[in-house]
Amino acid sequence: MSDVTVQGAARTAWDRGTPAPVPFGRLLLVEARKMADTRSAMIMFGLLAAMTVVSIAARGVVAGPELARLTTTAGIGYGTLLPAIAILAVTGDWTHRSALTTFTLEPRRGRVLAARCLPPLAATVVASLFALVVAVPATAVTAAVQGVPAEWDITVPRMLGWTATNVLLIAMAIALAMLLLHPAAAIATYFVLSTLWNLVRNLSETGREIARWVDLGTAVGPLATAELTWMDAARLGTALLCSVALPLAIGVVRALRAEVR
Repeated sequence: MSDVTVQGAARTAWDRGTPAPVPFGRLLLVEARKMADTRSAMIMFGLLAAMTVVSIAARGVVAGPELARLTTTAGIGYGTLLPAIAILAVTGDWTHRSALTTFTLEPRRGRVLAARCLPPLAATVVASLFALVVAVPATAVTAAVQGVPAEWDITVPRMLGWTATNVLLIAMAIALAMLLLHPAAAIATYFVLSTLWNLVRNLSETGREIARWVDLGTAVGPLATAELTWMDAARLGTALLCSVALPLAIGVVRALRAEVR
């Protein structure tokens, strides 16, 4: 047997023994399942759905049958539970010491990190649509019970703006989770930052102006109401850079280089 034949046979055996790369769609499904199939995640999703229904119904009794107002009432629960769910989804492997298994099955960490960040964002979009689905019958029932005409004044731009606001705030939670790689620290930092920025806004006009350019929770206000001007867009872009892009970039570099045990 010639050397060429031997080399060809060896190359064929090597090619057969090399595993095919994991499809990104499969990674995405795995990360989505990991986000939702734990006991804590099921409880939090259940609480989120219950809070959405209860808060919308209660707001209808107090404020009347206004579809736009009832839909955005769901933001009360979304602002507390959705960030926690997103942070737990991103940091789960690092706290449960399963990162070694994950990165052994898929050594290209960047693909894993991308697949891990997308399900919480998709869940936020679904949650925003769920709020609208709940608010529509709640508006009709409230109008019938109170004997007043319903106000169906929600517009597509306003619904898209509110949904985009929710997605961006969850993106901030994901960025903090990626930066800290620890659920308790990321959750605490997320809510402490919100409290600190509230204090800064209330200190002076200078504090309010700084918050408009740096604090994402402040900068998304015009986007949520679909009243975004060019200046508001510039403030939002700066806030995204400070609150999402920068911590996310540092966190990705850290996750790519972190020692896995």
